[in-house]
Amino acid sequence: MYSKETLSLIFKDKLHSPAEWENKYPPRPLANTAKVTRFGPSPTGFLHIGGVYTAMISKSLALQSGGTYFVRTEDTDKKREVEGVKEHFTEAFQYFDISPIENSSGLYGPYTQSSRLNIYLSYIKYLLEIGRAYPCFCGEETLAENNQKQKEEKVDLGYYGRWAHCRDLSNEEVERRIKQGEDYVIRFRCNGNPESFEFEDLIRGKTKSKNNINDIVILKSSSNKLPLPTYHLAHAVDDHLMRVNLVVRGDEWLSSVSLHYQLFDALGFDQVSYAHIAPLMKLEGKSRRKLSKRKDPEASVEYYMKEGFPAEAILSYLRGLVNSKLLDLPVQENLSTPLRLEECQTSGPLVDLVKLQDISSTAISSMSAIEIRENVYNWACKYDEELALIMKNNWDQIPVYIDTDRFNNGRVRKDLAKWSEFSKLYDFYFDDIFNVVDGVDDQRLEDYSPDVVNRFLSEFQQRYSHKNENELWFNNIKEIAKSSGFALSNKEFKEAKENYLGTLKDATTILRIVITGKKNSPSLYEVCQVLGQQEVLDRVGRVSSLS
Repeated sequence: MYSKETLSLIFKDKLHSPAEWENKYPPRPLANTAKVTRFGPSPTGFLHIGGVYTAMISKSLALQSGGTYFVRTEDTDKKREVEGVKEHFTEAFQYFDISPIENSSGLYGPYTQSSRLNIYLSYIKYLLEIGRAYPCFCGEETLAENNQKQKEEKVDLGYYGRWAHCRDLSNEEVERRIKQGEDYVIRFRCNGNPESFEFEDLIRGKTKSKNNINDIVILKSSSNKLPLPTYHLAHAVDDHLMRVNLVVRGDEWLSSVSLHYQLFDALGFDQVSYAHIAPLMKLEGKSRRKLSKRKDPEASVEYYMKEGFPAEAILSYLRGLVNSKLLDLPVQENLSTPLRLEECQTSGPLVDLVKLQDISSTAISSMSAIEIRENVYNWACKYDEELALIMKNNWDQIPVYIDTDRFNNGRVRKDLAKWSEFSKLYDFYFDDIFNVVDGVDDQRLEDYSPDVVNRFLSEFQQRYSHKNENELWFNNIKEIAKSSGFALSNKEFKEAKENYLGTLKDATTILRIVITGKKNSPSLYEVCQVLGQQEVLDRVGRVSSLS
């Protein structure tokens, strides 16, 4: 126990009592079954896709139970804070639809930990008053010596028992050293024993771990300009006062549950329920490892935003990592299906970008051409300014380009899987970005000799008839191919290869490359109809005339 004078040296400003904070943040007027969840990103780095996964689960559980979900920025580690990250969070939350239901004007704010410092100080003062916390003056050198001796003795590392040198300092000693200007931290006085700890995890069931025996730091060094609590203390106070009753977080926090429950008990708080999810994994050779922001570009949410994956496709995919059965459902049905924690895997699910692309292409195929245009344009405004300008100048025609050969016998083309692929797929409609084929020696025509290409294109220029009916148009192409020396069937070609330059497929491939710059494209007939006769002849003439 510490005297009022000693406490006044630690807490110079007048603080509210815990009871006053309890009155300010009363229990929420929600049903007993309603889940109050939160997502707590730290601005020490950019958002990991695993964070979106966690937030998506948290928000879904809150919504489907009639509860609420909020975002609380955990920014007490000021030394490691990265500039611009908070703005990145806001953008990512909007993109992935994990923005809070309860926003920054909610009654349980502030929603940034650095704005809640006086709240934490009230509870740290309370712990000092009841003997569950104490000032510690041990410097880095002392702690390093402790650590070295513990290693030599092969005992647990940490600040506990006989290694906790400041645990039993008298009030007078503490007061004297503070007045002398010694730096100190505040530590939690742990009453835990080394026996194993067991709790009920909402994903893993009964879970055992090593019990915390450490007197952990709850208030960082007095040398700091601001009195900053550690995450452990701040999260306990915040989750209680903000009336969180379900915390979904990564399984790296499993070892901290015993400590967090000790803090709840010491502070007189009800315990919250925890659900620890397995980390997202990547297959490397035959082994699995955690998806890493340092090694894997797809670990960062910026990768998905820059590539232009539709948010609904990503969310649908991530929900499928919770319950694989959801991957077989249409995107909208997937998104509307309730999630259940018991369906979560206890081993880390593998991130499969091929599967994501498949889901994404299916999601895009269900959109109208106008919706696709809007989405591509919004993406391009941020990531491809040249494309955004081109789209603006061709606004009305773009849906026509997108719908070219899009629907065929009840089936929809699925070649567009992300917005960044738009230019590559549709560049031949836009002079500003189309990489024209300007000669028979163009690398894209490398499968065909210059003589063969020139002969076919010269004949094409002479005999092309821009028919507006598919069968008539294709018959014209066959006539041109035949008169150029191409076999109209594989059978003809196989029977007398020496008599032909190639097959009809070869002829149409040459034409497709010249018109679109690629071997695969939407229906050549429909593309030519959209481009118009003169543009078709101009592109052909550019190759044959320069040969």
